[in-house]
Amino acid sequence: MLKYTLHKLLMAALVAVTVSFIAFMLLRVSGDLATAMGDEAAKGEDIARLRVQLGLDRPLLSQYWDWASRASTGDFGKSFYYPETVWTLLKQRLPVTLSLACWGLAVSLAIGIPLGVLAALRPNTLMDRVAMTLAVLGQALPTFWLGLLLIVFFGLTLRWLPISGADTWLHFVLPSFVLGYYSTPAVMRLTRSGMLEVLASDYIRTAYAKGLPHRTVLFKHALRNAVIPVVALASVQFGHMLSGSVVIETVFAMQGIGQLAWQSISRQDFPVVQAVLLLVSMFYVWLTFASDLINAWLDPRIRAS
Repeated sequence: MLKYTLHKLLMAALVAVTVSFIAFMLLRVSGDLATAMGDEAAKGEDIARLRVQLGLDRPLLSQYWDWASRASTGDFGKSFYYPETVWTLLKQRLPVTLSLACWGLAVSLAIGIPLGVLAALRPNTLMDRVAMTLAVLGQALPTFWLGLLLIVFFGLTLRWLPISGADTWLHFVLPSFVLGYYSTPAVMRLTRSGMLEVLASDYIRTAYAKGLPHRTVLFKHALRNAVIPVVALASVQFGHMLSGSVVIETVFAMQGIGQLAWQSISRQDFPVVQAVLLLVSMFYVWLTFASDLINAWLDPRIRAS
């Protein structure tokens, strides 16, 4: 397990360095930052002076090394629009997005895994079709439309739940459901296919032949192996929720990093955009690393390969 962990850690570190360089270069290849930051009345010498102030006249590798060195200590510079530093903005907004993503993932797993198990236990029956219908609806409904529908029904009509902000856990109920329900179909289909494959295995028939209870065979033997692909999917879905929560945060007026990124792009606040891009990318990399370790713990054949 130690050898497997070190190998995956090395791969994750290499990917992290590559991703950080790509995040750094994306804004550079989009055009001259000094020209984009200067107003319409800016002259050539003003833009040249701004380019020197920002260090844009130096070689790209030198710029990247300075930026990566500072970013590794949490120093992403100062925002062009907000009076705070970029790190301060991230610390203020990140808890909202992380909470939303965690609750959204919990909703996705809580709905998708049971539906997948039920569909696999009764394939090609009414239960299977109902589960598939519920899953497909989650991916077919636009998230902003579903969010607005829930706001009107639960927030304005019934007045059961708050419809904006992120002050209490109640504020996360509606946006978490919308965010999680959209990711439910992938979890449900993967769980269903995994359960169908496992339930047809020889060791499952052997477990039944030995007289083990149905509940023990289902949850201790079948589901444990069927959810291994779901673990990898969950890590990807969590990263997707972090990066794709901008619509949900806008609909429910939640001040997270998704909305911060959108506002920063429209205001050409490049240090914030770069920091958000790097942060979300790092989440993807290390979540994938964590899912590899969890899968190796669940299935010893993975770490032995």
